[in-house]
Amino acid sequence: MADRTSPLPPRPDSSPVRSWWGWGALDQALSDAECASLAALVPGAAGTPLPVPSIASLDLPPVRVGAPAPLAHLLSSAPADRASHTYGKAFRDVVRALYGDMAAAPDLVGFPRDERDVVDLLDWAAGADVAVVPYGAGSSVVGGVEYRAGVHSGVLSLDLSGLDRVLETDRVSRAARIQAGALGPGLESQLRPHGLTLRHFPQSFAFSTLGGWLATRAGGHYATLHTHIDDLVESLRVVTPSGVSQSLRVPGSGAGPSPDRLFLGSEGTLGIITEAWMRLQDRPTHRASASVVFERFPDAVEAVRTIAQSGLHPANCRLLDPGEAALSGVAAGGGSVLVLGVESAYGPVESRLAELVALARDHGGSPAEEPPAAGGSAVGTWRSAFLRMPYLRDGLARMSVISETFETACTWDRFPELYEAVNRDVGAAVQKVIGASALVNCRFTHVYPDGPAPYFTVIAPGRRGSEVAMWDEIKAAAMETLGEHGATVTHHHAVGRDHRPGYDRQRPEPFALALRAAKRALDPAGILNPGVLFDAATT
Repeated sequence: MADRTSPLPPRPDSSPVRSWWGWGALDQALSDAECASLAALVPGAAGTPLPVPSIASLDLPPVRVGAPAPLAHLLSSAPADRASHTYGKAFRDVVRALYGDMAAAPDLVGFPRDERDVVDLLDWAAGADVAVVPYGAGSSVVGGVEYRAGVHSGVLSLDLSGLDRVLETDRVSRAARIQAGALGPGLESQLRPHGLTLRHFPQSFAFSTLGGWLATRAGGHYATLHTHIDDLVESLRVVTPSGVSQSLRVPGSGAGPSPDRLFLGSEGTLGIITEAWMRLQDRPTHRASASVVFERFPDAVEAVRTIAQSGLHPANCRLLDPGEAALSGVAAGGGSVLVLGVESAYGPVESRLAELVALARDHGGSPAEEPPAAGGSAVGTWRSAFLRMPYLRDGLARMSVISETFETACTWDRFPELYEAVNRDVGAAVQKVIGASALVNCRFTHVYPDGPAPYFTVIAPGRRGSEVAMWDEIKAAAMETLGEHGATVTHHHAVGRDHRPGYDRQRPEPFALALRAAKRALDPAGILNPGVLFDAATT
């Protein structure tokens, strides 16, 4: 018989105090001195950091719509709530917050406690012509939580953080029914007593929710096999303005188009995901890692392709080009670095790691000297840099340094040309926009038998007061280059509003027609996240 938790477990521990203007935990943000020290590495950067405005100093727009009496206990118009729910965490979001630009602030922030509250708030919003922007934890870097339409009577940011519990755990089938507002750490802490894990750890893990992962088809930390949240879904429960959708919980089905696939990646435009049955795994107890250095980047790429097609499925298979390796502090000599990791809940993994290292060595790689099982200095350094990167980006933003990241995926045969094109064309765009050279780096975040998912970083000095306009031009150039070379506009950051031009070119028109029809059927008043995936007037 299935082992199911009952009654409901207590609420998980509260998360760290969040920054209202930038990434992550407030106490982890860089100091003024640290910002200046970091910017010293970028010639042409501003000399002093932009100050962080207080919420009390913000010029928030007037509230245009009042909270109805029956729902007033669920709604807030407090400045702190409105300010912290205005933007996501893209570079352009952080910069506008630093300048105190709160023009896009929602009128109200809703804090439903259960699914009934979600239904009531949607019913009210549809009748009052109030746009509803679903909000998990606000980690979107593509404009996914920012209202830009300007055609509604008001805007409600619907914060799902109150729906944060694991409701049932089926130990026999290794699955759990989880509310959509559960943050990564809280979710895992509730699964840990059962010896289970969702094993989905995006970089935003501590500051993103299950519902956000599902709505954006998020990619996790693991580089091969089950890389996307899609692979872990058994069934979804979604509240739409036209009714509640509950899909059948089964391990697999061939019964027509999948209802879950309709809502995965829909980014809150078709309904509000309130809970999901998710496939789990036993918690790993055996781990080993190693790093391999390559003198030539093309040799490293071939090594990774061989590994991806080997069926060995490493948990970590991150390839850093020379620029990225130097930026992360794992290789100062100009080489490329491959970070490998394996894990298992059932037995030792050292032999599998040895096979992976041998494949890398066959392509000219030189294994580092650190003991693989100990984590290794290069592996540990990369991991620390990976987790710290968003805070460093915010520090650079305060120094008016343009910092853009964009990820994609392409087939192996197209990657060499794409890599050259990004370095050439995006570099040229930066030179044109800024008048200075850019640092353009690349790493693989995920790899598949048929292709890699390259993640590019662009860093260049900006002009104070023009940072957003410059970022927009560079972003447009990057999307254009990806489209020209048959690469997706996004691998795991979702479409939001910033990727709309690239997404519109990428999706087939017959599919777009079907998706618009679904939007009209499920959201007839057109209130759900207007401007994401669809034009705001799609009804």
